[in-house]
Amino acid sequence: MDKATLLAELETARQRTRALITTLPEDQLDVPYHPGVNPPLWEMGHAAFFYEVFVFSLLDGTPSYDPAMDDLWDSFHIEHTDRWRRDLFPGREATLAYFDTIYERVAERIRNRPLTDEELYLYRYSIFHQNMHIESIIWCRQTVGYPAVPDFQPERIAPGAPLNDGEPVDAKIPAGRWLIGMPGESDAYADEDFAFDNEKPHFEIELPAFEISKLPVSNREFMAFVDDGGYERPGLWSFGGRKWLQTAVDVTLAQGESEPLVQAPQHPLYWRRQDGQWQERVFDRWQPVNPDAPVVHITYWEAEAWCNWAGRRLPTEYEWEVAALANRPGQPFRRFPWGNEPPSPELADLGGRNMAQNPVWDYPAGDSPFGCRQMMGSVWEWTSSQFFPYDGFKIDVYPFMSTLQFGDHKVTRGGGCATSPNLIRGTYRQAYLAQRNDVYTGFRTCAP
Repeated sequence: MDKATLLAELETARQRTRALITTLPEDQLDVPYHPGVNPPLWEMGHAAFFYEVFVFSLLDGTPSYDPAMDDLWDSFHIEHTDRWRRDLFPGREATLAYFDTIYERVAERIRNRPLTDEELYLYRYSIFHQNMHIESIIWCRQTVGYPAVPDFQPERIAPGAPLNDGEPVDAKIPAGRWLIGMPGESDAYADEDFAFDNEKPHFEIELPAFEISKLPVSNREFMAFVDDGGYERPGLWSFGGRKWLQTAVDVTLAQGESEPLVQAPQHPLYWRRQDGQWQERVFDRWQPVNPDAPVVHITYWEAEAWCNWAGRRLPTEYEWEVAALANRPGQPFRRFPWGNEPPSPELADLGGRNMAQNPVWDYPAGDSPFGCRQMMGSVWEWTSSQFFPYDGFKIDVYPFMSTLQFGDHKVTRGGGCATSPNLIRGTYRQAYLAQRNDVYTGFRTCAP
């Protein structure tokens, strides 16, 4: 990657973050508490602090912008609930000034210093970390019912066609030996392609033949489960799912609403029944559920129960990656379902643009080699796999990127509609707790 491309990625992250903050009025910066989100101003300050730690401190030993704030911007030194204390943090203008100052210093350093492999890696790591927080600010705005994000354009930019009657709904994946994970050297700084530590080292695996849906599960398909009383049938739910049904109550209020959206799990999180019609809340607006769009904001437990109801199963993360990339040992490596061309709006629903509002058969140009659609973007797809390290795993420069999630999180794959295009690839592994539904999670299934 050359300096011009790196600077462009830095500036894109900067402008998108600024837009997500500056388009909110002052009173909406004080978001209601929710365990799955952070206040937007804290997100902005934390992102700038990350550059201070992983660029200026690690490479140069430079003192921080305001040492008194270091523990407050550091996610490992401040309790989650304390991030809502406005008495501890500067206001919008001061936070923007800090944010812009750090970004200008990073850009100046890139322009005026030789670009070593180590520096390039740390710059990209910090930029990708920033893009993770862009995604979390987007789902924060959805969680609390704020206006749509600036990038949202509810249009069908890449229309496709539904499956023909009689056409197989599943892609048949042959038995064979496949390559899993991102190729590269064990030394992260020497890798040609950036990858996080949990994507490495790559390895070969033998899989039996399996069949996986060409399309993610749609609202129409999930609606049938809801209307069939799926949430009231304990036999469809695992022990963990039944426990979630008994304990999960959404206490987050949408803007201007006086009652919780969901008193107990009876349907997807942001759905409601109004005048005999299913509606969903997209940011601050209620609208009819598009039956052909992918179902979204689904917990692992709900996906698992739907599979039990439909006589299907969730794929393992290895099955998912094979269906998406079809990488075989000794053959050219494929980073995305469609090849190695970077994501674009015609290939995948990413970057907060379409927000999973288009039919599951759209984006045909983004099909995988096996004809699986929307395996990149739209919704993070649950797999049945627990989040564990690959054999030979080595902790990366940021020791908490993966290690805190190993063992008790489920693996999701493919990125969602709020994921930044430059962050995602087919080997990317995201870990979420099974009860998470505030993020843009959905699923596709395999034949049993």
